[in-house]
Parts: sequence; C-alpha cells; structure tokens
Amino acid sequence: MKITLAKTAGFCFGVDRAVNTVYDLLDNGKKVCTLGPIIHNPQLVGELEERGVRIVNDAHEVAEGETLVIRSHGVPEAVVNSLQENKIEYFDATCPFVSKIHKIVKEASSKGDIILIAGDQLHHEVIGIVGHATGKTFVFNNEDELEKLIKNTPEIVSEPVTVVSQTTFNKKTFEKCCKNLKKVCTNAQVFDTICNATSMRQQEADSLSKVNDAMVVIGGRHSSNTAKLFSVCQKNCEKTLLIETADELTADFFEGVNSVGVVAGASTPARIIKEAIKTMSEILNAVEDTEIAQKSFDEMTDEEAFEASLSNLTGDQKVCGVVLAVSPSEIQVDFGRGLTGYVSADEYSYDSNVNLVDEVKVGDKLNLIIMRTNDQEGTAMLSKRRYDAIAGWDKVIEAKESAEILTGTVRDVVKGGVVVTVAGVRVFIPASQATLSRNEALEDLKGKEVSFRIIEIGRGRRAIGSIRSVLMEERKAAQAKIWESIAVGDRFTGTVKSITNYGAFVDIGGVDGMVHISELSWQRIKNPSEVVLVGDTVEVYVKDIDTEKKKISLGYKKAEDNPWVIFNNTYGIDSVVNVTIVSMTAYGAFARIIPGVDGLIHISQIANKHVAKPQDELKVGESVEAKIIAIDDEKKRVSLSIRALLPEEPAVEETAEEAVEAVVEEPATEEVVAEEAAPVEE
Repeated sequence: MKITLAKTAGFCFGVDRAVNTVYDLLDNGKKVCTLGPIIHNPQLVGELEERGVRIVNDAHEVAEGETLVIRSHGVPEAVVNSLQENKIEYFDATCPFVSKIHKIVKEASSKGDIILIAGDQLHHEVIGIVGHATGKTFVFNNEDELEKLIKNTPEIVSEPVTVVSQTTFNKKTFEKCCKNLKKVCTNAQVFDTICNATSMRQQEADSLSKVNDAMVVIGGRHSSNTAKLFSVCQKNCEKTLLIETADELTADFFEGVNSVGVVAGASTPARIIKEAIKTMSEILNAVEDTEIAQKSFDEMTDEEAFEASLSNLTGDQKVCGVVLAVSPSEIQVDFGRGLTGYVSADEYSYDSNVNLVDEVKVGDKLNLIIMRTNDQEGTAMLSKRRYDAIAGWDKVIEAKESAEILTGTVRDVVKGGVVVTVAGVRVFIPASQATLSRNEALEDLKGKEVSFRIIEIGRGRRAIGSIRSVLMEERKAAQAKIWESIAVGDRFTGTVKSITNYGAFVDIGGVDGMVHISELSWQRIKNPSEVVLVGDTVEVYVKDIDTEKKKISLGYKKAEDNPWVIFNNTYGIDSVVNVTIVSMTAYGAFARIIPGVDGLIHISQIANKHVAKPQDELKVGESVEAKIIAIDDEKKRVSLSIRALLPEEPAVEETAEEAVEAVVEEPATEEVVAEEAAPVEE
C-alpha cells in the first residue's frame, strides 16, 4: 500500500501568518477577537475559543480592551475606516496576496475601469475585494456566468475593464474565462491573482488523483480552497473522500485500494494532517513502500514510514532496554548498542493519561523497537507501544482463528462505527456490530471496556470485530438460565425496554416480561408512561408464565401500596375524615378519602334537613368533613355522613343502619358505584 502526501498540504503563507498573529497576541496577554473565524477549520477555531478568542461579526461587537484581528480573507475598505474612526485596536492579518488585489481594484476603479472578479460572490475574500472598488463591479464564477454577464452588460465590451480573481479560484477555469473575454473585449487588462500556492495545490491534486486508487482531501467543509481541491480530485478519481479530522476515516473506504493520495486545504493545521496520516497507516498498516512526500513533515516521515512497515521488522530492530532514569515525559534506557535510548510518554503507551513515574522504575526491563537513531548525538528513539502492537497483532490473529473473546477499550467513535484498542492494536467495530440493538447511541460506548470477537482480518493489518455477537451470546445464556429456574412469585430488578398503550416490557436479565397497565398502579391510569419510562430500573415479580409461548406476565404494584389496605390501616367506622367531593349523582355525592378510595355521601346524609339534590349543598372540588358510618370490605365500599357531624334537629331522621341499607338497596347504587368510585381489586 502506498500513501502519498502532497508537498503543498497544509497552511499557506497567509493563513499561517494570520493564525500566528492570534497566538502571538494571546501569548502577550492580549484579549483577542476575530472578525469571523480566523480560518475555515472548526477544530483550530475551537481551540482558540478555549483560549478565550471570540468571534465577532461586526466592529461594534468588539469589547473594551480587546484587540480585533482581521483574517487573511481581508475586509472592505469601509470596515477598516470604521475601525480607525472608532479608535478600535486591531491587527490587519490580510494575506499580502489579497492586499495586492485590493490595491489593483482600487486604482483601476478610480480611473473608471469596470472591475470583473472571478470568484464566489458570497466568499468573504470576494466581498472584501468588492469593498475596495469605487465604480462598476461584477463577479462571475464560471464561463457561463461570464457569458451571461457580457451579454447583459454591453459596456463591458466598449469600456476599459480590469479583471482579477479570488486567490483560490480554479486556474484552468480562470484561463478559459479570460480567453473567452478577450475575444469580445479588447480593452480588458487581466491580472492573474490566483495564489501560486493555490495553483500548485490544485495542480498537485490533479496529478495525484490521476495516478491513485483513492484520494483523501483534508480540510474544513466550509473552506473554498478545500472544496476546489475536492472537486479537482473527484473529476479524476471517483473514490475521493473529504474529511475534517482523522476520526472520519474508516477501514471500509480503503477496501480494495492499493494507493492513496492525500491533499489538504490551506486552512488545515499540520497536526490534523499528521493525525490523518497516522490513522491511515494504522488502519492500513501499510507495507514497505509507503511514501510520505511532504518536505515540511520531515519529523513525521520516519514515524509514518515505520508505522507502515511494522510487518517487515527485522530482529535487529527489536531490543530489550534497562531503565536508567524516569521523568514525567520520557524514559532513558540502556539497550546495549552504545547509544542512549529514549522512550517518550507517547511511545510508551496509547493511554494519553499514563504516568511514567508511577508505571516504570529504574532497573525495569522493557521490550522496545528502535524507531530512529542519531549516531552523531549518540541517541536513539525507541517505542514500547509499537512493540506491544506487534505482539498484539499476533494475539488478534490467534483470536480470529480460535473465536476467542477479547476485551478492549473503545478509543474513538468514528463515522460508521467505533474503534477499540486491544493490546496496542486498533480494531474497527462497524455500527451494525457495536450494539445489541440499532437504536443505541455509539457515543455511550466511548471510553468503556467492551468484549468482542474478531470477525474479519483484512489486508494491511486491518481487523474488524463484533461486540454484538458477544452480547447476543450472553443474552441467550441469560435467557436459558432464567427459563430453567423461573417460577411464579420470583422477584427481579429489571429495566423498562419499551412502552405500549397496554403495558410496559421489562428486561429481567435477558428475557422480557410484560407488566399490564392494570398492574402498574392501584389507581386508574391512561398510559403506562404515567408510572414508568423507558430506561427506568424497576422491581417486579412474576405473576404468570407461558412456557409454550415463552411469555412472562409481571406485576409491579405492591400489596402494601393497595389503597384499600392503606385505608383500613388508617381509618375505621366513626372516624372523622376530611374528604374532597369528586362527583355527583341523583342519590348522593362521591368523596375522595385517600387516592384510590372514594366514599358515598348519600343524599340523606348530606344535611340535617331535606335535600332535593346534592348540588344544592355541595360542589365538585369542595373539601368537607365527614364521618365514616359504614365499611363494606367485600365490595370495598365506604359510606360517609356529613349529617352525623351536625347538630340534631327535631325532624324525623334516618338511623345510620337505615342509611347503610338505603345505599345497599338503592337499585342504581351498585352500577354507579362501580363506575364512579372505581373500587380497587386486591
């Protein structure tokens, strides 16, 4: 496998200058804000925000004490004038190549020339260029737009014209446009203002995309420069991928690929490019002819070349070192070659939080690999994690053959799945193999220890695993164990997996049982979600088992929560209670004693006088005091009396026994009580 990194990848001069300006101001203790994102790279912009750099959209948003940085795209002249008039401290980091365009446009328009700008009229660089023109200015983005512009603007043909371009404009398109323009416009003065670095970047993207099986374009998705590189590559190479960070790289993309070309936009930090190359090398574990063609990454080349040739190590590269000294950042070892060996924290372990002082002691022996040597200085850079990776790869191969279950930590959540590290080896777990069900979030796995199997070994030391297969086996084993011993009355602590209109399904350890809506609460509810939610941990017991259909009915409500039991434990006949009127009937009013238990105040027990209808004396929602005059445990009914608490009057009164008989004998009572009072069953 061959990986070729473009020589022009990474920051251009203008972007590098703008970014360094911000860092220099921060290092000098300045509070910094930028007029728009300093570059089209969300990762670097995020880092700057963490250091307190604010993004503002207008000069009026600059706070007192802040220094405003104008990004490399430049701004209209009016913006600079406003900053000066308002005495706002600012630093102009406009790219010198862009500033040159501003000067050309300003001078030409002041002479009366029509200004034609090749570029994206919504791009901030073009907006800035337009803002330095004082006369007629037009923007076109391709040959068709230019043709329409000439057709609809006759003066372009007859009047002096000055043509410039956005620095990141496609050079071939610009040349074609200018050629067409000169056929009809003899007065056109053309300035090729496409940045040389941009032109070289596009040429290199064109060349690499013609000779490689796949292309990886690294850069911000909102970057014009990156978008043009992607367009150039895609024309020549159908298998072209645009990424912002290494996390978006997946093993699937490189399936069947023998060579990869890598280009990066002008706003892409070097560290992001390095991480992407490193990740590709680890995914592919590229072979001996891996090529990293980037002069500015000399310090990375040896490392990446080494990563790419792990499978071809000789015995001379494997050494055993004795620890001579340990510091928080590196380990000094003697490995018997007459050179002093050093192992950095990064090369000791994949764990970025490792504490070398706690992990290693003087005199310890470490198995290491020689990365590079410096005979003049008498030193060598060594790696333990890479040695471990080789041993780990052997372990992965064996695990595939034996179907052994491995345990590793989820290191990253990437597009299409997760990456698990085991014994120093990165194993890709596709999303379909990462969880038991598809609706589980992959992000929840990051940092967790998981068990998995190796299900595929690909070319270039690529391993694919499955967490799901292990979870499925564990679930089947748990199910078998439960069905062997489960009995009515067994209690379980389970998790609510799903909710329907008629109940909730609870996982009791590999097997789902259903709690019917009537078993969720002693009170009447309309939906199970009134009591439980998906994900809740609940205590349930087995009510019934259907071994043939493999169905389990579960109970949730507790006997001690039975409202009738609570009522009987709290109240008795002659108890005086404060009740709330909940409904009315022709023969009386129902009153809530406690949630789940209502009592009937017969019309004859509402007052110590004749009452025509309950509504004459009571209202729904009203709280009153009443006396319990009868309790029917069998039918779970309670008779209440307000009259029993009122002073006696000479009028003929019914006895309490007669009132109870009236309740029982009333023809409509049983039916209405059943409907309105909703008696609770045990």
